[in-house]
Amino acid sequence: MRVNVDFDLCESNAVCMGIAPEVFEVRDDDFLYVLQEEPPEALRDRVEEAARMCPKQAIKVEG
Repeated sequence: MRVNVDFDLCESNAVCMGIAPEVFEVRDDDFLYVLQEEPPEALRDRVEEAARMCPKQAIKVEG
């Protein structure tokens, strides 16, 4: 599985971080960082939920 974020769409609202903090982090600079571009399969459900819940639909999960 691979996580891709369209940073042109992303508003760094941290919804994804609330769901999967092991994968997504919004830092003090108000930018989203992907901590694991290829997270382990054990996190798939939460990563896919983060993608679904993204208000701007900026997160895509491949594979």
